[in-house]
Amino acid sequence: QVQLVESGGGLVQAGGSLRLSCVASRNIFSIDTMGWYRQAPGQQRELVATVTRAGTTNYAGSVKDRFTISRDNAKNTVYLQMNSLKPEDTAVYYCNAETNTRRPYVYWGQGTQVTVSS
Repeated sequence: QVQLVESGGGLVQAGGSLRLSCVASRNIFSIDTMGWYRQAPGQQRELVATVTRAGTTNYAGSVKDRFTISRDNAKNTVYLQMNSLKPEDTAVYYCNAETNTRRPYVYWGQGTQVTVSS
């Protein structure tokens, strides 16, 4: 029943790197945009990065030049390479997928914890 499955989270020191992966189930049709959001305790969920099927990317200002989003359409997978991690990046990271349909539908993963120690 799980539609999106994230992996790659963990505990790293400030300045370190992590690579997150998210695989979408093959029964999700017409996916256009995939992306990553994050939520720290007591905070609103916020956009990290998105990428369209065509490859157009969008990043939050706080992660520009440090994070890179990419995808493999054949594998229905989106990645987030996170470099130069800061303690402020600590959050649960959620994968997201949106369909390109008349009434777009949004799917969410269960989340993967990223913790950056100082």
